[in-house]
Amino acid sequence: MKALHYLGPQEMVYSDISDTTVGVQEEVVVAIDASGICGSDLHVYRGHHPERSVPAILGHEAAGHILSGPQTGQPVVINPLIACGSCKLCDSGRTNLCQQRIAIGWHRPGTFAEQVMVPKDNLIPMPQDMNPAHAALTEPAATAIHATRLAERALFGSIESTAVLVIGAGSIGLLSALALQAQGVEQITITEANAMRCASAARTGDWKIIDGAKAAPPPGAYDLIIDAVGSHTSRHIALSAVGAGGVVIHIGLADNDGAIDVHRMTRHEITLMGAYTYTAQDLEDALHQLHQGLLGDLSWIETRQLLDGPNAFRDLDAGRIAAGKIILIP
Repeated sequence: MKALHYLGPQEMVYSDISDTTVGVQEEVVVAIDASGICGSDLHVYRGHHPERSVPAILGHEAAGHILSGPQTGQPVVINPLIACGSCKLCDSGRTNLCQQRIAIGWHRPGTFAEQVMVPKDNLIPMPQDMNPAHAALTEPAATAIHATRLAERALFGSIESTAVLVIGAGSIGLLSALALQAQGVEQITITEANAMRCASAARTGDWKIIDGAKAAPPPGAYDLIIDAVGSHTSRHIALSAVGAGGVVIHIGLADNDGAIDVHRMTRHEITLMGAYTYTAQDLEDALHQLHQGLLGDLSWIETRQLLDGPNAFRDLDAGRIAAGKIILIP
């Protein structure tokens, strides 16, 4: 079987590997038709997770079709989070927070390969007429939808009239903006420091763009901040740009450095909330919205062959990519 093999920081090779799809009860073999490169994959590639065992197969944003069992041939999207299914959090539908969860692409072989083993309960049927490259966006779209739903609960007043700043024009940032636009939000601004991504974001939707390399968002101007970067710098921008009584949703996990202005947060009653991945319902809703075109035409993605994966990671690492998402096709 062919796969991308992660061998250590900045070391990714496309090669033959031993078959990882050994039969397991209640699991099926899925042929991967498209798999997106996530920011977390790039963090591993850069060596930000030195505890990560190698060699490894990364990847968890994927669509494919079933190769084994009674549903052979069915197109599916993969839910990479495997929860215990019996704890208090799982019983309440918050499987993303299950403390016994494991993940495809982290604790077990990922989707940057021709095939992968997946538990039956972690497969979502995909419409037969759907482009697999679009369906592979289900996981990041669900992350964005989950974040906007948390924001709606935390906000005072209707989300439609909210002034929003999205930090970062990668896939999570763009999909968050698109999800908010689908909810009727009209006052959306995106700030991005990469000039190529600024240009791509400007072509994607009807919103204002701030080139973060040249200017900062005005202080206190926004009711809601979506931090899709999650760095010390983006947190500083978020807590400066949010207004009194506003909400900051922190999705990105770029780093865990630096302090936050807790005095401003307290005195202005700013809600700072983390948003982690998605629930099973978020995934199903994201797939539906993508299929129905509610999140735009998705022309901002770029597809490459899986064998070009090492170059794709190098280009992403060097900031040479304008696209908000690279989808690898085996």
